[in-house]
Amino acid sequence: MNYHILTLFPDMVLNGLHTSIIGRAVEKGLLSIEAIDIREYSTDKHRHVDDAPYGGGAGMVMQPMPICDAYDALCERTGKKPRVIYMTPQGRVFNQKIAEELAKEEDLVFLCGHYEGIDERALELIATDYVSVGDYVLTGGELPAMVMIDCISRLVPGVLNNDTSAEFESFHDNLLEYPQYTRPEEYKGMRVPEVLLSGHHKNIDAWRREQSIKRTLERRPDLLKDAVLSKKESEYLKKLENDQENRA
Repeated sequence: MNYHILTLFPDMVLNGLHTSIIGRAVEKGLLSIEAIDIREYSTDKHRHVDDAPYGGGAGMVMQPMPICDAYDALCERTGKKPRVIYMTPQGRVFNQKIAEELAKEEDLVFLCGHYEGIDERALELIATDYVSVGDYVLTGGELPAMVMIDCISRLVPGVLNNDTSAEFESFHDNLLEYPQYTRPEEYKGMRVPEVLLSGHHKNIDAWRREQSIKRTLERRPDLLKDAVLSKKESEYLKKLENDQENRA
């Protein structure tokens, strides 16, 4: 997977992404991450890339030419026209399904805006996807881009030491992850559930699945409408819902 980040702050994204699991994946050649400084494509001697908005208003708007020139140079260098993701609160909200979709790409471009946004003409010319990390406003698109890159990279084969981790963590089948435990067996009077000490893998898998359903109902019931459940699991969920209603 090759990431290309169009940004005004290349050090910010590179310093953040060249650490921990993502950094090790870059060292192994499983990922490549480059930050393209939009200012390098300014024709202004002071490297300005923004100007006042037509029609008036507060703040400044990023100009179209440096952004489009940066993207065109990337396309010419790579011989490709990669998918361009514009980080904006106006986009569809990022989730695991979108991450799985994007993980199938060979190249992804993240366009990080700043100030009051980007000239609409640049977006019409190069942006293919409008994506948000939530219904709130940040000072720029760098942090959302880093969040998305971290999430997508976990789905690239070989990035995680145990590739099954990406498959069975939170949001697998639209369910939250089950509780996790490690040594010691008892801590401050709280014991690890006996089933996890049994060595009976079928029972452990069944317990974990039930815990995922229970936790999702308790914490993110909105996810359950799209959860992938067997008939037996659906019956278990119905029982939990009935118990919940009886306690209310």
